[in-house]
Amino acid sequence: MHTKKKPANITIVGAGLVGSLLSIYLAKRGYKVTVFERRMDMRKHVLGAGRSINLALSNRGIRALEEVGLAQQMKDNAVPMHGRMMHDLSGKLTYQPYGTAGQFINSISRTGLNMVLITEAEKHGVDFFFEYKCLDLDLAKTTLTFQNAGDIRHHTADLIIGSDGAFSAIRSAFQISDRFDYSQDYIEHGYKELRIPPGEAGEFLMEKNALHIWPRESFMLIALPNPDATFTCTLFFPFEGNVSFSKLSNDHEVQSFFEKYFPDAVKQMPTLLEDFRDNPTSSLVTMRCYPWVKHNTLLIGDASHAIVPFYGQGMNAGFEDCRVLNELLNQHEDDWGRVFPQFQKLRKPDTDAIAQLALDNFVEMRDLVGDPDFLLRKKIEAKLHELYPSAWVPLYSMVTFHDEIRYSEALEMSARQKEIMDRVMKTPSIESTWQSLDFAAIASQLKPLR
Repeated sequence: MHTKKKPANITIVGAGLVGSLLSIYLAKRGYKVTVFERRMDMRKHVLGAGRSINLALSNRGIRALEEVGLAQQMKDNAVPMHGRMMHDLSGKLTYQPYGTAGQFINSISRTGLNMVLITEAEKHGVDFFFEYKCLDLDLAKTTLTFQNAGDIRHHTADLIIGSDGAFSAIRSAFQISDRFDYSQDYIEHGYKELRIPPGEAGEFLMEKNALHIWPRESFMLIALPNPDATFTCTLFFPFEGNVSFSKLSNDHEVQSFFEKYFPDAVKQMPTLLEDFRDNPTSSLVTMRCYPWVKHNTLLIGDASHAIVPFYGQGMNAGFEDCRVLNELLNQHEDDWGRVFPQFQKLRKPDTDAIAQLALDNFVEMRDLVGDPDFLLRKKIEAKLHELYPSAWVPLYSMVTFHDEIRYSEALEMSARQKEIMDRVMKTPSIESTWQSLDFAAIASQLKPLR
């Protein structure tokens, strides 16, 4: 950053979850904050369907919301999910708790949360400008060019923050500048949103306090509960291949596919064919870049580290970005010249780690959750955590429930745990003798990170 002088005004591009939350943090610090958003105001217009309408809010995200005074309001409008409920081909159910008693993640409306954040930001004096498409950014001059209903507007700020998502217009200005590393990697799967309505009496048709998964090795269906007793379902499915979106070209093929692979779900999906036809098929991308800072402009959230959704941490990681940035501003008394380089150096290893963990978790969710060896391994790890809760914390718990553990630390620790558990799983007759293992000796092999 060019100057140590405290910026008088800050412009955020992108009024999604991260941009809106960050605007509250900065307004509460006394900054004049302006937010530009290319979409319409979602509080006044129904935006297009098909993008995930509910998300898994966990400890990292809750901690940030607590700091701006919104955590309780969000939890009051969420549905707790205490574990995974697996559905096999015959409809048999298997339940896996996420953590220990009292630990859960929260199914929450993306749009509902976003609207609350925008409204709260306005209460703190943040100005929002909707339907402003960013056309250009002059990094050296910290000047933006927007288009609004055919009119061109130029806007200069002391400091610009790009929180405009995985396909960020702000990042595109970084990409044509010197010494900028950038990669985007699409997986072979896309996703499509579907729906399970309430029962005739307005009741939930499945267990309401669980994330439902239909694991089918190379693909899967999941369902998250909503407060109105509906479930938002998402099919994660290859674009091409023998069993893929490319092979489902008419209603008969869609119906036959769901009856074969998801027989218990399809009975509860009266609008399956309409939803499948009308909702878009979207791609899944991991985006990495560096540096996140050029002159007086910063990238944050998905604009700097978009990840696939299989760990339920995209929003939580973005909210943690905001919390860490605010913490650094506290430490350095709003000296952005010191904060910017420290922020990107601190967060980059963590966002790379959660990107990898999210990709790895897709394999676990779609394939391993039904594997007997995997389930036994999880039982042993749960017992280790029960007996030695501070010495052995399962990876999912480290990521989801322990916001004091960095993502990069969780990834490193999980690699050590895997080495130990690989040896444990070679124990003769482990299936029948696991409860008599020397758990103290196993736990003692795991050395603390710090």
